[in-house]
Amino acid sequence: MSSKMLPITQPKLKGEANMKHDIVEKNLPLMIVLIVIAISWAALAEIVPLFFLKSTTEPIEGLKPLSAIELEGRDVYIREGCHVCHTQMIRPFRAETERYGHYSLAGEHVYEHPFLWGSKRTGPDLARVGQRYSDDWHRAHLYNPRDLVPESNMPAFPWLFEDKVDGRDTPKKMKALRTVGVPYTDEQIASAKETTDGVREIDALVAYLQQLGTVITNKR
Repeated sequence: MSSKMLPITQPKLKGEANMKHDIVEKNLPLMIVLIVIAISWAALAEIVPLFFLKSTTEPIEGLKPLSAIELEGRDVYIREGCHVCHTQMIRPFRAETERYGHYSLAGEHVYEHPFLWGSKRTGPDLARVGQRYSDDWHRAHLYNPRDLVPESNMPAFPWLFEDKVDGRDTPKKMKALRTVGVPYTDEQIASAKETTDGVREIDALVAYLQQLGTVITNKR
């Protein structure tokens, strides 16, 4: 018998010879075009329909735009990076609704630009923190969190007790928000500067926190 080994050949699958994946894989511009087409179709199928649902585009009953001072407090909240460590989105899971309250609804956020839902929780969710603590508690917590929660890793914000809100830009902010659908009245815009000018940033921030999630009162 001959000891010579015969080569092993794999049978060709039907249509394998006609598969041209390398045309896409080796052609970067073509791959980019196809990726854009795929993402566009996905967006068309999953995101666009949400624009026409009342539950995602209309405010829930009782929702009002932020007052001038609350709006300035929201800007302080964003400037100090609070949204980086705290979400404002309660997911519809029992573990979350038992701790934080009713799960978040799209209709609660139709006046928000931009949304502050977030996805990272270094600290607790704040979607329904409004009226859970007193104003004094919030001030003490923001001045030095470890005075109230010894194990907290949240930074202190003592400068908020010294810095004042400059109300000159508040009417411009409200006018800009009105162009994207937030129903501010001419009277609210006209009085915005007088209402906010000279207010301590800590008071503006506390005013913003105290209204979060208060439209929905039931737990879930």
